[in-house]
Amino acid sequence: MYRNIFKYDDMKRSEHMAVRENVGWYLFTHQLMQVEGDDAEAFLDYVFPNNIATLKPGRDRYTTMLDENGEIIDDVVVMRFDDHFWISTLFPSYMDDWFYAHQGDFDVDYYEVSDDWHMFAVQGPLSKDVLNGICAEPVDGLRFFQHSENSIDGMDVIINRGGFTGEKLGYEVYCAESDTDAVEEKIREACDKAGGRQVTEFQVMAWTLPTEAGFYYMRDLRHANPFEVGLAANINWDKDFVGKAALEKVREAGPAREMLGFTVADDDPFIQAKQYGGPGEAVYLDGEEIGRVSKMVYSYVKDINCGYILADAGKLKVGDTIDIHGSEAVICERNWLA
Repeated sequence: MYRNIFKYDDMKRSEHMAVRENVGWYLFTHQLMQVEGDDAEAFLDYVFPNNIATLKPGRDRYTTMLDENGEIIDDVVVMRFDDHFWISTLFPSYMDDWFYAHQGDFDVDYYEVSDDWHMFAVQGPLSKDVLNGICAEPVDGLRFFQHSENSIDGMDVIINRGGFTGEKLGYEVYCAESDTDAVEEKIREACDKAGGRQVTEFQVMAWTLPTEAGFYYMRDLRHANPFEVGLAANINWDKDFVGKAALEKVREAGPAREMLGFTVADDDPFIQAKQYGGPGEAVYLDGEEIGRVSKMVYSYVKDINCGYILADAGKLKVGDTIDIHGSEAVICERNWLA
């Protein structure tokens, strides 16, 4: 019999809830691309649909990256410094190739710096107190998606307010690779003192925490366009960008699909989501396939199985009850922290 890999796992639950109720930390270094040169701003404004030209030094911006068909091929956070940009991505080698293919006459250089910098996530209600206890300068003034230079026990760090957990208070600590062990020890000591704990489970870092907050992992977005997954609001239509012509057609005609939330009350539902590989469990309505399960995890806050369905637009609405592989599912908003 299938056994729910989330519901009965006490370690996953305790690590997840440490972030929600106290503070949790983990080494979770997204790969980093550095972009610089006279045309760096203009180039990034062309390859990303969000508005990069208005991004000020010390601030970050989330954006998708599209192919010529208007489909999402990556979603990233762009961080601006005085004379360069960082791009946080999971696919630096692919991004490097994509940049090269679209560089044209732009005077821009880009290269990976992942080996030079490591990033610790410190997330949860007590995260600010933890960092104020170990950083030379208080982090109270940092706004969401803002970063600044700081130091921990004499080691230079960059503190960025943000994260992949959905917490209102959360920070990312970037440090030089050579300082990783020493910075980790300081974070560990401070979090232990605050009653927090280290998050060690990848499924908690990348699946349960972000999904519960309605966030995506890149696998959820692949082969979809921003309108289908609710990410069209951050598109700057007043500029040219890769994929714009195709996306304008989608805007005019309307998206063919939409990403919806769902819950399943069964203790042990056997539902194959796309996160495990493959196309995801088929979703049927009146005998017709209308979508696929993109993701299913467990909300430890709500104590219920939850996930996303990418379905034909207009076929389902919040409150609808459907059957997914023998389990009753209820369509809901895609956020279990609201």
